[in-house]
Amino acid sequence: MNKKSEPIYRSLFEEDYLVRTLNSSITSQADIALTELVANAWDAGATKVSIFIPDEYGEILVVEDDGNGLTEEEFQQRWMTLGYNKLAHQGKQVLFPDKKKRSPRMAYGRNGIGRHSLLCFNDEYHIVTSKNGKELSLTVSTKIKDQAIAVIEQNISSSSKHGTRLEVRVERNLPNVDKIREIISSRFLHDPEFVIEVNKQQLSLDQMEGLLDTTELTTPDGYNITANFVDSKKSSRKSIYQGIAFWESGRLIGIPSWILGSVFYLDGQTALAKRYTIVIQSNELAELVREDWSGFKNTNETENLYRTVAEYVKTMFEQTAKANLEETKAIVKKELATKLKEASPLAQYEVDEIIENISINSPTATKETISIAVEAVLNLESSKNGQELLMKLSQLTEEDITGLNTILNKWSVKDALTVLSEIDRRLSIIEAIRKLSKEKDTDELHVLHPLVTESRWLFGPEYDTPEYTSNRQLQTVMRSLFKMDVQNEVGVKTNRRPDLVVLADSTSLSMTGVEEFGDNELATITKVLIVELKRGGFEITSKERNQATDYVDSLIALGINTAKITAFVVGDKVAKGLQRQYRAGSKDEGSIFLTDFDQLVDTAEKRMFGLRNKLAAMYDDIPGMALYQQSKLKLF
Repeated sequence: MNKKSEPIYRSLFEEDYLVRTLNSSITSQADIALTELVANAWDAGATKVSIFIPDEYGEILVVEDDGNGLTEEEFQQRWMTLGYNKLAHQGKQVLFPDKKKRSPRMAYGRNGIGRHSLLCFNDEYHIVTSKNGKELSLTVSTKIKDQAIAVIEQNISSSSKHGTRLEVRVERNLPNVDKIREIISSRFLHDPEFVIEVNKQQLSLDQMEGLLDTTELTTPDGYNITANFVDSKKSSRKSIYQGIAFWESGRLIGIPSWILGSVFYLDGQTALAKRYTIVIQSNELAELVREDWSGFKNTNETENLYRTVAEYVKTMFEQTAKANLEETKAIVKKELATKLKEASPLAQYEVDEIIENISINSPTATKETISIAVEAVLNLESSKNGQELLMKLSQLTEEDITGLNTILNKWSVKDALTVLSEIDRRLSIIEAIRKLSKEKDTDELHVLHPLVTESRWLFGPEYDTPEYTSNRQLQTVMRSLFKMDVQNEVGVKTNRRPDLVVLADSTSLSMTGVEEFGDNELATITKVLIVELKRGGFEITSKERNQATDYVDSLIALGINTAKITAFVVGDKVAKGLQRQYRAGSKDEGSIFLTDFDQLVDTAEKRMFGLRNKLAAMYDDIPGMALYQQSKLKLF
């Protein structure tokens, strides 16, 4: 046995090892790379960091700060150690290069990967760092055989300065100066002791102008946060982000949005979402943040944080709704002026009451939604008075009166209304899909796709049942629908998301399990319906067919062979040469159907006994969006 302390074998590295193993966004996205280098300057105790971005490839990009700098020993330990644990060796508190009194800073970095950000632009770069009277000049390369990273040139000289200068010749990912200014400005809050310059122009960091409220909150786990409610209309500069923004020690975490975890709070396209921003500040959340600052880790503490923030968001929007109540009343009443003029004093009082209730209890409701609700109240009031009914009865022909009498002899008014309402709802959905699928300006993602996805009966009467379950990822499908717990197995893509999820190609996908009761009176999944909707004008090709086949095969491979699995791919048209029906699975357990919207609604009309043609006059003059709103009120 060899007892020497020297290792028998050493690790060997491919030339591009470091680039391949680092976070891909750091080595491929210029804005992420430069953000990390600014964060490094902050951690180094700098009061100023200057970035110079060249105009062309082949020229030098420079990042320079007046921070602590590095000694030769520190460079070897911190810069050249792979996987360097910054927190363990340097702690959370930032140290400053001089003895001047400064506000305490919490360090952003933890694992030290940000120092390699220059690899975004080239495989070699140059460092000049000064500390304790010495200047260390080095050239670092990842091109040396068997080395992950190596210093190929070094020079040490005297210096009275402190700080670090990084230089790299840009061979790839040349940054856009204006874009970098905008992005970095939005990722760091204003701090008078930290200045950022890009090409000699000082950035105006976010100072949260338009601040309406600041509230100190504590999560159930004891994390202290400051919640700020900002009105962008009162701000002197427009942020490129909207939604709920989390800032840890002055640095933005991820990208703000109106989604907390898996809960959607507000449509980002609404006026309310565009006007207001929620800014959450803290110096205590670092341990909950992912190492690349792309978001929060999935922990119970994070969920509690989201719940705390959600309560604040709800409170602020309720207060905003109260403040804007009179404005909302004026707008809604103006739209319904004619009907209000004919309404009784009681009805007018009820209008004020319903506007107030909806605005306060559902502060994210749009004025259009409130108008629809108010109009419904006015129609109901008209019905109470009997005026509308008497007017219609006076206009009926003798044949219509005879028909109405026959109906009322066989049905109660409630029964007839239930049946006719359901028929009207389904015909409205069919006509809405027909019209909206042809209109170029339709918001397909938020209008057409949910409408089709929620109407399972379009794909067959067997799916028209109240006994169903919808789920998201296939792992969830296995747990909730099929009571199975699976991991990512070889060849089975269990991380697919089949439940009204927006994919990169603007696809909407849903998966529904239909339950039936067996002899033992227990609900069992007997049918699985997969619906994949493509955007308008999309031609279904073999690629989409294979994608649907992949979903079916994945379910079968996971053991779902007792249920009938059917997948529909719906688009504007089907490519020539493709069949409309395919089988999936080694034993043809699943079915794949390729169809266009026209075929979908034609089939649905036949299932409705051709009533659309018999009642053509009812829907011809109604716009698609009006039909959508009509069906939406009854459907959702």
